[in-house]
Amino acid sequence: MRTLHIGLRVTDLDRSLAFYTAVGYEIVGTVPETPIGQLTMLKLPGDEFVAVELVHDGNPVDSGTGVSHLVVQVESMADTLDALAGHGIEPGDPGQERADGLKTAFIADPDGRRIELVQWPAGHPDGMTAADWPEGA
Repeated sequence: MRTLHIGLRVTDLDRSLAFYTAVGYEIVGTVPETPIGQLTMLKLPGDEFVAVELVHDGNPVDSGTGVSHLVVQVESMADTLDALAGHGIEPGDPGQERADGLKTAFIADPDGRRIELVQWPAGHPDGMTAADWPEGA
């Protein structure tokens, strides 16, 4: 069993696509008419599978408080922030860097959802594992 992807309602599909493609997502495909709206499937380069589904039905979105944030791994925080700045996307805070080399920064999508950018320290796997909590859960 595994999580397949997250579906996010968006107010303005064109603005959201411009934002998510600037972050690095690629459009995999669309389903123009469904009972919940138009669906646009996105994945990140190097990933085989869809990670985000944008759902657009023409209505304004109240992002509410149910989703805290999404997390996207980046190879280089500096290069990513420079590329995003070229698209007018700036982090909401200066970000953090831990002593072990982990770097994080937050940006927000057009509907106000926070996206955490993460650059793992050298040698860290491409995701969190039980090894990140050696003292146990």
